[in-house]
Amino acid sequence: MADSIIPMPPREVTQIEHQDTSLAFPVFTAETAWTLGCRLRAKLQLQTKPTVIDISLAHSNHCLFHATTHSGTTPDNDTWVARKRASVLRFGVSTWQLNNKYAGDEAAFAAKFMLGDRAGEYAIHGGGWPVRVRGVEGIVAVVVVSGLKQEFDHGVIVQIVGEMLEEMGIEAGEKKKED
Repeated sequence: MADSIIPMPPREVTQIEHQDTSLAFPVFTAETAWTLGCRLRAKLQLQTKPTVIDISLAHSNHCLFHATTHSGTTPDNDTWVARKRASVLRFGVSTWQLNNKYAGDEAAFAAKFMLGDRAGEYAIHGGGWPVRVRGVEGIVAVVVVSGLKQEFDHGVIVQIVGEMLEEMGIEAGEKKKED
């Protein structure tokens, strides 16, 4: 069961914002993306539900990692990946933060930003997360998980990123410690 392995993320928007902005890498390369993607996949393989993991650079559609966990994903998962990614790129925050800010009301979200016929290009369901690098303005990449309940799509990303940063000796919101 997802909730026994993946922690429930906060629902308070300020807590989500703090968590998302404080989890910043010292660098982010193709190797970092590969490690993050493989660790997400390993964690998600413990779930029975098939998921898609995608990590792409923010300034282009250049994909650094894309994988499934089990048989059973469909093209719809990739549509969700694209929609979550578009939301992160346009608004610069996680889709979980957007979901909680707008109480999951996609119609209100679409109206607020006058998305009109383009509303279907965006998703405010958890699982799209902005990759930040210390000292770099904006986001450098987007991580998307699609397939679980949205809170767990988001929760697994922040869990694995937090573990990676901890192993690098970096605490959330802190600069890399000197040896």
